[in-house]
Amino acid sequence: MPSTVEQLSPSRVKITVEVPFADLKPNMDKAYRDLAAQVQIPGFRKGKVPPRILDQRFGRGTILSEALNDALPGLYNSAVTDNKLSPLAQPEVEVTKLEDGELVEFTAEVDIRPDFDVPSFDSLQATVDPIEITDEAVEERLNSLRERFGSLEDVDRPVEDGDHLIIDLVARRDDEVLEDANVSDISYEVGTGRMVDGLDDAVIGLSAGESKKFQSKLVGGPLKDQDAEVEVTVKKVQVQDLPEADDEFAQLASEFDTVEELRADLRRELSQNSRIEQANAARDKVLEALIAEVDVEVPEGVLKTEVDSRKEQIESQLAQAGLTLEQYLDEIASDSEDDSEDEDEPKDVESFWQQTEKRSADALKAQMILDKIADDREIGVEQEELTRYIVRRAQATGSTPDQELQHMLEHDHVAEYMSEIRRGKVLDLIMAQATVTDGNGETLDLASLQSDGSIAQPADDQVSDEEPADGESEDVENSPAATDESAAATDEDTQA
Repeated sequence: MPSTVEQLSPSRVKITVEVPFADLKPNMDKAYRDLAAQVQIPGFRKGKVPPRILDQRFGRGTILSEALNDALPGLYNSAVTDNKLSPLAQPEVEVTKLEDGELVEFTAEVDIRPDFDVPSFDSLQATVDPIEITDEAVEERLNSLRERFGSLEDVDRPVEDGDHLIIDLVARRDDEVLEDANVSDISYEVGTGRMVDGLDDAVIGLSAGESKKFQSKLVGGPLKDQDAEVEVTVKKVQVQDLPEADDEFAQLASEFDTVEELRADLRRELSQNSRIEQANAARDKVLEALIAEVDVEVPEGVLKTEVDSRKEQIESQLAQAGLTLEQYLDEIASDSEDDSEDEDEPKDVESFWQQTEKRSADALKAQMILDKIADDREIGVEQEELTRYIVRRAQATGSTPDQELQHMLEHDHVAEYMSEIRRGKVLDLIMAQATVTDGNGETLDLASLQSDGSIAQPADDQVSDEEPADGESEDVENSPAATDESAAATDEDTQA
């Protein structure tokens, strides 16, 4: 099947394909069979109507149209493969010649991955924050564990900061109760500020059975951000009774005999989690460095499609939450606990959409680069790798591997999943050669970290004869490491 390629721009081509009419015979036969099975013509059994009768009744053009619709996707894909092209979008197809019984010609204009150079992986450098596990962080984790085993005890006294309450809230405007702004028997911890403004000040000093009115803005529902008079009624005042952080608690809450052993294990967990976070940050920064080194632009049409899709998704999510984009940005600003200026934080609607477009461009550029490396190095995907990927997705979504497999097949995600796996494998190759240091100047050994954040032990024949002296241990808190998870390079981290 002859085909030619005309380069319209560095990232767009026009493919012209000539198809001998004889090659369309299977598609023509199928078109006749399908039409014969759908119609009932007197004198013929259903499904047995001869082609000449169908031509007379429905016109030869109808059959040709159906046959071409069936044949063109496969013919287009063959031309793409034969010419070693890498399409980035759906093609614009046009049948330019149709000589019945002789020849069919069609063209397909499509955006493709342009040619570009990729730098040497060992030239890439990135710096990430060092791992610091403080005693305060360990105690916070221990206190969280104690809270799981604690209990709430009723107290007969006025409310104090830190108490746990059972309350009712009734909102009114002009003495009329607002039906969509009332809650009953809700739990609240004084001082957390998790509900309406002014609630903490209102409940301090109240006792069970007492009420107080105050002015505030509603925080949810159709009347969100509307001024209202809110009446709070305290129904219970409770204090949290936590078990002592001692050996008895360690034996109750864990497999350890002493609380110091429990603290050491919590420190280990914090270290492992921090290593995973540090490794993910390293992967992001190395990918950013790679993107910055590659001189290539995302095709305008591909970028517009991606930005429009993200914009539609964001607006849909905001609509479901009953928010406008302006309200969403105001909430981000008010919820921020960092008083310092964040240059990356969008300040208004215009900057938000500008940031969305930049993230989309970076994500698409990353895909192009990783896919090119995978193609150049002929990196494939084994069945085992696809199975592991499906299992990980099932764990992340709370489904079963069988359900995730069914979802993949029903929604035709096979190619998408395979691409994500390939990109992850490429990023692993890059990370193995890139240089990553932490803020203390330590070079991270990105090949030693396991998926749970633990450090892989060296093989016996590589272990040094020198054993650590009694009382000495490896400083696991600052051990350089990286995760072996092959997360997709462009998904969640590029979402607005």
